[in-house]
Amino acid sequence: MLIDESPMKIALAIENFSMFGGGAEAYAVQLANTLVADGWEVHLYGYNWDGVPAEAHFHRLPQPPRWIPPSVKILHFAFSHRRMVQREDFDVIVGFGNTIVMNVYQSHGGVHYQSTVRKLRAVRNPITRFMKGIVAFLMPKYYARAWIESAAFRMRPRPIIVAIAEMVRRDIARHFGLRPDEIRLVYNGIDPARARVSAVENCARFTMRRSLGFKDEVVFLFMAYDFRKKGVRYLVEAAGALRDKVGPEAFRVLVVGGSPSHSLRSRVSRRELDRVVTFHGPTREPHMVYAASDVFVLPTFYDACSLVVFEAMAAGLPVITTVFNGAAGIVTEGVDGKILKDPSDTEEMAAAMEFFLDAERRNAAAGAAERTAKRYTLEENHRQMLAIFREAAVRHRWKQSR
Repeated sequence: MLIDESPMKIALAIENFSMFGGGAEAYAVQLANTLVADGWEVHLYGYNWDGVPAEAHFHRLPQPPRWIPPSVKILHFAFSHRRMVQREDFDVIVGFGNTIVMNVYQSHGGVHYQSTVRKLRAVRNPITRFMKGIVAFLMPKYYARAWIESAAFRMRPRPIIVAIAEMVRRDIARHFGLRPDEIRLVYNGIDPARARVSAVENCARFTMRRSLGFKDEVVFLFMAYDFRKKGVRYLVEAAGALRDKVGPEAFRVLVVGGSPSHSLRSRVSRRELDRVVTFHGPTREPHMVYAASDVFVLPTFYDACSLVVFEAMAAGLPVITTVFNGAAGIVTEGVDGKILKDPSDTEEMAAAMEFFLDAERRNAAAGAAERTAKRYTLEENHRQMLAIFREAAVRHRWKQSR
C-alpha cells in the first residue's frame, strides 16, 4: 500500500509562543518558522501566540483560573493538550516536557530531578539547603512535573528521545534506565547574528567600556537573571580572591541581567569590591555587552544547555562555566574555555579567571571560541531536528497504512 504523500502535519505545544519569551518559547517559534518553510502543516497548542509564523494554525488551550495550585495547572495543560490533539491525525507530535502525548520528545529543561537537586546546591547554608530540599520534594508541583516528564518513557512504542546536550543525555539515560545510544543528541544552536558585532559597534566597545568606568582591564562578563542558580555569589567571592592575588587594576567583573539583592550588594561592599564588580542591570543589546567584554563566566549550578554560552563564544569570548551546564559539552578545556568541577569552589574559579588574564592565552582562546560556535547554529539544529521529524512521520504513516 502506498504511503500518503499529503503535507506532513506536526503539533508543537508550549504555554506561550513568542520570540520575546524564554529560550524554549523562542526556540519553538523559530522551529515552527523552519517547518513552515519546509512545507509542513504546523499546529501550535498553547495559551498565547504572538502570530509568528502567520502560516501556523493556533489552537488556544483553555487557561485555568489563577487560584488553581501550580500542580493542577501543569496537569491541566497536559490533559487539555492530549484531548485536543487526539481530535486530529498528526504525523508528528513534539513534546517539550509539558505534555503526555508525543512521538518526538525534546526536553529543554533537562531531567527535573537532577535540576532540582543541583539547584539546591546553590544554597550555601546546609540547614537552609536541607529545609528547602524537604519543601521542594514534598510539593505536589514536583510530582506533577515529574509524572508528566516521565510520560515519554512510559509510552509504547517509545517516542524518539532527543537530548539538547551530552550532559542531558547522560542524565536521561541514568534517570530513566536507557542506554545513551537510545537517545539522539542534537545540541542547541544560535543565530550568529545575535552575537555578531559590526565594525561600527566594535568601535563603540571603547565608548561603552569608558561609560562603565573601565579602561584596559580584562572584563569578565556574567549575564543571567537567576543570580542564585547561576552562582553569582561565588563569582563575587572568586573575584575577591583574584583581587587579593593580582591586585584591583588587572580586571573587572561586569554583571548583566537581574537586579542585585541588598545582601549581594552588601557582600560586594564588605569585600571592598565596588571598584571591581559592576552591576549593569538588564540589556536589550547583548551583542554590545559581549563587545565590551573579554571573557564570559557562568558558574551555574544547573543549565540544561545555556544558549548564552553559545552566543558569547560566537562573539569571540572564551568561556568559564561548570560541568553542570550542558553547554560545557562544546567547550574544550584550556583551548576555548575552562570547565569548573564545582561552582562553589571559589579558588578553582579564581584560578580559571587568572588563566585568562594572560593576553596571549586569551586571544588564542577567543579565536578558538568563535570557531567552535560556528558549528552550533540554529540552522544546523533545525536541519537535524527536521530529519528526526521526517523519520517519525514515516514511522507514523507506515503504521497507519498497515
